[in-house]
Amino acid sequence: MNEEPVEAADSVVPELGDRRAVRRPGLAFSTRMLVLQLAVVVLVIILTAGVYGLLTYQRLSDEIGSKSLAVAQSLAVEETIRRELNAVAPADIRPGNSTLRTGPVQQLAEVLRDRTDALFVVVTDRSGLRWSHPNPAELGRPVSTSPDAALSGQEITVQETGTLGPSVRSKVPVWSMDGRSIVGEVSVGFSTRDVLAGLQAAILPILGVAAVALTLGTAGTALLSRRLRTHTLGLEPAEIGELVQDQAVVLYGVDEGVLGIAEDGRVTICNGKARRLLGLAGSSGRTLAELGLPSRVLALLEPANADGKSSVQMMVNGSVLIMTARKVVRGRRKLGWVLMVRDRTDVEALSRQLDAVGALSTALRAQRHEFANRLHAVSGLLNVGRADEAASYLQATLKSGPLKYPVDFAGKLEDTYLQAFIGAKALRAAEMGVRLRLGEATLITGTVSDPQNVTTVLGNLADNAVAAAVRGECLDRWVEVELLSEDSTLYLTVADSGDGLHALDPEAPFKEGYSTSGRTPDHGLPQGPGDWTEAGHAGHGEGLGLTLSRQIARSRGGDVLVISPGAAGGPGAVFCARLPRVLALHEERTGNEG
Repeated sequence: MNEEPVEAADSVVPELGDRRAVRRPGLAFSTRMLVLQLAVVVLVIILTAGVYGLLTYQRLSDEIGSKSLAVAQSLAVEETIRRELNAVAPADIRPGNSTLRTGPVQQLAEVLRDRTDALFVVVTDRSGLRWSHPNPAELGRPVSTSPDAALSGQEITVQETGTLGPSVRSKVPVWSMDGRSIVGEVSVGFSTRDVLAGLQAAILPILGVAAVALTLGTAGTALLSRRLRTHTLGLEPAEIGELVQDQAVVLYGVDEGVLGIAEDGRVTICNGKARRLLGLAGSSGRTLAELGLPSRVLALLEPANADGKSSVQMMVNGSVLIMTARKVVRGRRKLGWVLMVRDRTDVEALSRQLDAVGALSTALRAQRHEFANRLHAVSGLLNVGRADEAASYLQATLKSGPLKYPVDFAGKLEDTYLQAFIGAKALRAAEMGVRLRLGEATLITGTVSDPQNVTTVLGNLADNAVAAAVRGECLDRWVEVELLSEDSTLYLTVADSGDGLHALDPEAPFKEGYSTSGRTPDHGLPQGPGDWTEAGHAGHGEGLGLTLSRQIARSRGGDVLVISPGAAGGPGAVFCARLPRVLALHEERTGNEG
């Protein structure tokens, strides 16, 4: 059988049709993912830049605060400042604005402010009145922010808004000359604009890093989206969900085993039917070789078989299976293989039973024809008045049976099914130059109650024996069938004049592929019994027949065995079958009839 590779649809997996027509309107999933990821990248960049800017602002504020504190501390210990404030402290004198403008405190404070680029350098007495200020008009007036912390002996750095605007300022107490009391405070401030100016200087690296991060994020997102489209074969999430549902329906709704195999030979999908038929457990991710499947199954996946023979029939775990492999491609991309497993056990058994029924029908038609001829002979004798001769003829007919089969010791059989079936096999054997005979020890005390299974097993053993006798070196070709009964159990022994089994292992004839034909088929599916063989393996068995016969026997608690492998030049092999519960005793039949 030649199997064409399965061509997948343009947008989906094989054999499920084109789903582009059912795609929902709107942006494709990959585009939405790209936009979403870009939004996430931008948001992360904004948050990162914001946090970095806030931390930078706080760092610059702390640096300027440390600077203002250092300037305030250096001015607070200046001797001129302490002496001037200490001089007026006991009398609580308050100099006027004109005096303060030309005083040493104002001059010293302004010089220090110019050198440090501070927003202001303010010195106050212990009443909070300014002795220095960038605006001389403010001299002698109370400060705009509370000096209490510094006048209580604390050194603080805070952000406050005064007459000159918001600033980072430090306030330090001024101690008396003897260091026992506080006579004033020094407040030094730097404008918050200085902090923002420092932040602006640091913002350019922030923006550069943000631009690089955005570029990398965009490129990474684009590559990720492209890879996503590649792995999903261009499918949208809704389509993937529908395919999963379809896969579940197909894999677990069909009455066949399905194995999905990737290009590297590993199993990706295995439904329950395939697990049961092949006896697999934990198959996903393993190769067919690791699962222990026969070599002929592995050969189905070879490149040479991509467009050629892709089916094989074999026995696996006591079942007759047909395994078909198909290559799956999508466009120019190879996706792997689909391995279909079909159970043909029942069909195979039924086919062999039908063959047996056909042989019985042929024998019965021959008996009917012969019986009609004999009736004509009796009628003719009676018509001419020769009644005595007619009676003698009938007596002879009753002794020999309705039809004279070429079977030695045929009189040992009383069962109608066995008489007709063995007679039909004897006629076919005679046409091939083989004499079929019954063993002298043949004895059946009951009647066959399961003719289908009996004729299937007996017919397969007899056919194999006839084939072996025909191919044997011995010119006296014969097959001997011996039947014995024990209660409801039937024992079958079949021997032949062939060359015996070539295999030393007595179990070899029951292995799938072992055949008397000794050839391997050069076509696809088997065309008849014995086609599926292993080259160079000769002996009893026609591919699947013996295996199936043993399966039938064992299903009833019996078995089929090799008693003797035989020898070259004859006699040939001897097979024995034990079939329980296939006979009905005469007492049982009589009781049922009563």
